[in-house]
Amino acid sequence: MKKFIISGGGTGGHIFPALSIASEIKRRMPEAQILFVGAEGRMEMERVPAAGYEIKGLPVMGFDRRNMLRNFKVIWHLLKSMRMARDIVRDFKPDIAIGVGGYASGPTLKAAQRMGIPTLLQEQNSYAGVTNKQLGADARCICVAYEGMERFFPADRIVLTGNPIRQNLLECTATKQEARRAMGVNPDKRTILIIGGSLGALSVNRVISAGLERIGQAADQVQVIWQTGKTNRGTSEEDLAASGVTNVLRTDFISNMDMAYRAADLVVSRAGASSISEIQALGVRPSLCRRPTSPRTIRPRTPRHWPAATPPSWCATPTRPASWSTACCALSPTMACSRPWPRTLPPWHCATVPPTSSTRS
Repeated sequence: MKKFIISGGGTGGHIFPALSIASEIKRRMPEAQILFVGAEGRMEMERVPAAGYEIKGLPVMGFDRRNMLRNFKVIWHLLKSMRMARDIVRDFKPDIAIGVGGYASGPTLKAAQRMGIPTLLQEQNSYAGVTNKQLGADARCICVAYEGMERFFPADRIVLTGNPIRQNLLECTATKQEARRAMGVNPDKRTILIIGGSLGALSVNRVISAGLERIGQAADQVQVIWQTGKTNRGTSEEDLAASGVTNVLRTDFISNMDMAYRAADLVVSRAGASSISEIQALGVRPSLCRRPTSPRTIRPRTPRHWPAATPPSWCATPTRPASWSTACCALSPTMACSRPWPRTLPPWHCATVPPTSSTRS
């Protein structure tokens, strides 16, 4: 019986690829034993058990760049996490350790590497994360979604696989009307899905809050499903209640994303790597919001990263109230009438670059 450790998390962009990898391992090797290692208090400690997998938590946390004094506590927790990770790996004795990025994957995969256990990295972004870059030199294999990742990793260990996506998204057979009923909205009205990431995006939520009146004016034409996130929802719940708008369904988190995607005519999304891969695989028309201040913002540099027929619209996430009304133009009902994005990419692994002859699943 093969044993696998999968470590990482913090956001859905790390957690859901990790769960997709676990599901594929189980499909190919039903007898495989899988242990997740995450960060205490983070999203994975809830989502992984809900998917039926065991998880152990480490007290690891990120460095505080604003208050350097707090980093003494961060270093203490890191040292403790390294000891705990070493014990977890030693006791579980995995055949391979897989890292998907995030705080917990650093101590866990470093412990596995020191014990001579093969490690595999899965990098979702076109700009590699800090943890994966530190682990890359000793990793046996590095699976990426973009070409040109030799900037960050040894070229002879890179495999262009694309990003793992949730299998249930691909297997959903519901009609738009059935999906809208499942989401609790009008089955016959055009629908816009707004997702600022699994934890929400405060700037995106502020944009929508500022545009609620305009959205309400289009109530006879369009409805909105709005995932605000629990961490970054801000005053969105209060703003919606005060506006009196009835064609917006707000929720902290959408667990049945297969139905949410199927219900949507347009997806307004933060441009995270996993979200982009899911949108491409499903052929939903997107309007993508990028974060200009982040070096890891996913905005393809050339048209080849996208299907040519209907490329997505892009907007920088507004930072000033004056620009919010402009950003709300992405919610125009006319966009929901656009023909769907073509389904050009293969199932279970969805590449943000069309696969080449060297691509392997």
